[in-house]
Amino acid sequence: MSHKPLNFLCITTYFKGEPFIESCKAEGNNVYLLTKKNLENEAWPWQAIDDVFYIEEWNQNDVIKGIAYKFRTIKFDHFVALDDFDVEKVALLREHFRVPGMGRTTAHYFRDKLAMRMKAKSEGVNVPSFTALFYNDEINDFAESVPAPWLLKPRMEASATGIKKLNSKEELWQVVHALGDERDNYLIEKFAPGDVFHVDGLNVDGKVVFARVSKYLATPFDVAHGGGIFRSATSKIGSDVEKGLQKMNIDVMKAFGMQSGASHTEFIQSKETGELFFLETSSRVGGANLAEMVEFASGVNLWGEWAKIEVAKIRKQTYKLPTIHNKYAGIVVSLSRFKHPDTSSFTDAEIVWRMDKEWHIGMIVVADKSERVLELLDTYTQRIASEFHASIPAPDKSL
Repeated sequence: MSHKPLNFLCITTYFKGEPFIESCKAEGNNVYLLTKKNLENEAWPWQAIDDVFYIEEWNQNDVIKGIAYKFRTIKFDHFVALDDFDVEKVALLREHFRVPGMGRTTAHYFRDKLAMRMKAKSEGVNVPSFTALFYNDEINDFAESVPAPWLLKPRMEASATGIKKLNSKEELWQVVHALGDERDNYLIEKFAPGDVFHVDGLNVDGKVVFARVSKYLATPFDVAHGGGIFRSATSKIGSDVEKGLQKMNIDVMKAFGMQSGASHTEFIQSKETGELFFLETSSRVGGANLAEMVEFASGVNLWGEWAKIEVAKIRKQTYKLPTIHNKYAGIVVSLSRFKHPDTSSFTDAEIVWRMDKEWHIGMIVVADKSERVLELLDTYTQRIASEFHASIPAPDKSL
């Protein structure tokens, strides 16, 4: 049965989401891209893009007027934010043009770390102790009742950008005073050392239909602040921790009102007590090539399936997941001191992907057993550290 093509407007201020665009086009739709002018020479899948609209900088009013002008001749059916930083902007556009999808209230839970924690706590999801920086007495109460160290986090930044570790009440107040009028855009939470996990999933009609649990072997925070080597690997399927995180992920999606699309959610397991805590979530596919790692382990391309979910929803069809594999995958990525590192000396049959990016080195491995993946990642990390690794200091703010 043939369908009238839908008009998708994909919006991103970063170069990402190419598989979403390709999948959307393969489903028989028209795909329009709104992105920044300085990204025009990136390797977008031009064969899948019907037209592209460029902006120099994001000015919400100008973007609305530009889309309104295009809307006169193109009836846009759906707006998609391909990057974390665009989620709220696009939610606003949906509300202005009355296009279905996630509105600002729900979008806020997937962007604002303070909104996330308050909502999760109110819905009975375990979160580390935290406080906003609005009221001085509350900050003092927190500092006196929750033992240091603490983490200062910007409410709206993505990943580990702008996070600082604080070790005393004096240091905490120094930082709060230094923030000045910006302090309301931050929060403080208890720093609980432990293993950090991510759950990458797909949601349809308010239900989690697919989720894969993986563990960061070096967290984004460690990598950003210690110039480390980034690693992640699929968690042991059926283990207590994996089952616990699958359940928590369902609880978080329900609490935050996630209807349809991809999600990337992070949790921590306390070293001290083994307890699981919710850290943060986002209504997008995880970055740092985690989507490729998940696909090699499970056979599920998160970007591509997200596009199919959106198409099925608009056409009022039933979405069907592809066949799921239960293999184990792991990724290792590092800055390289060589512009084009030669990885030909890495010869294991388990290598399924090699990073092709200047001044970077990275690989994904796949095996039937978790132990083999971890063994390879350990070996590769040591080799990369001695033969290829370079590091740069973390920026204070996202560039």
